[in-house]
Amino acid sequence: MKSLLTTLALTTALTLPGLAQARPVTLTTTLSGYGGDGAYLVLYVTDARGAYAGTLWMAGDKSKYYQSLGDWYRATGGNPAQINGITGASVGAGQSLKITLDLADALFDAGYVLHIDAAVEEMRDSPNEIALPLTSAGAGKPVRGRRYIANFRYDM
Repeated sequence: MKSLLTTLALTTALTLPGLAQARPVTLTTTLSGYGGDGAYLVLYVTDARGAYAGTLWMAGDKSKYYQSLGDWYRATGGNPAQINGITGASVGAGQSLKITLDLADALFDAGYVLHIDAAVEEMRDSPNEIALPLTSAGAGKPVRGRRYIANFRYDM
């Protein structure tokens, strides 16, 4: 698990000045049994206008594959500074990625959308595998991905 300080710095950057209250949020992504190599996943947030607001987590550590995470890559230009300190291993078919981050309260019920892009070597990329508004009412409710993600949920 990455340091709380790094996570807090990221999430604080995603808030309006003076609204830096945060809460622990657990993000759980379970992959389907798609039968391929481990998936690269990137979890990132856009604001109410659809503009990139920040990256929460990158699963996969080989930067040569980041361009396969299409929507995130376009939004960030593939800038590794967007993921410094918030990366982990890729996630195997049928496995789960569970991370707990301190997310700013200002991200919820304010039009922010959590996105997950997915890519698997020798298989089709899946940009915007999941796009889910961050709402208090959506907490605890699993949603299906389009290709590789069996379900995703966030709990507050």
